[in-house]
Amino acid sequence: MNVKIIDYKAGNSQSVQHALAKLGYESSFVKTGSDFEGATHIILPGVGSAKATMESLAEQEILLVLEKLVQKDKVPFLGICVGLQVLFEHSEEGDVACLGWLKGRVQRFDATKVRVPQMGWNNVAFQKSSGIIEPADAVKNYYYFVNSYYAVPEDEFDIWGVAMYGLPFTAAVHRDNIYGTQFHVEKSGAAGLALLDGFVKGGK
Repeated sequence: MNVKIIDYKAGNSQSVQHALAKLGYESSFVKTGSDFEGATHIILPGVGSAKATMESLAEQEILLVLEKLVQKDKVPFLGICVGLQVLFEHSEEGDVACLGWLKGRVQRFDATKVRVPQMGWNNVAFQKSSGIIEPADAVKNYYYFVNSYYAVPEDEFDIWGVAMYGLPFTAAVHRDNIYGTQFHVEKSGAAGLALLDGFVKGGK
């Protein structure tokens, strides 16, 4: 295994590396496009805004190499929190164009109906098999969220897991080798570690 964690200005890379170490996996950071060499799995952690994330990836000359590895070479990819949101075409957060690997948009929770940001533990109902975790195995699991925005996929096939926060929202996505979790797997205790372990063992 050669797990690569994208380390950018607004990321949460060290926490993810610590979680992988707990599972017995070695990993290394990617700070430029050349750091991806030999990658078997790629993780994009997220803290901060979609706009800042996209700007950092561009400044560090990561975008073109990342696109090739994930879209063409089909290297397993996991986006966490903002790392999920930038998978889509556009985010209201900063009014920014994102990666566009999945069709859809990212919008803000309605602050007149719920407290924004959502911060804390929430149950996720997984909708389909993913090669990482089976829905029946995760039915009672809670995961840790910190988010003001949520993804609205154009294709329902991309929705992997759903949570409730004033309304049902997309908590996890999956298509082919691409996975994303709105919640922080690295901060979600045993349930999060199990999902992370499944990604490294079975993500494809």
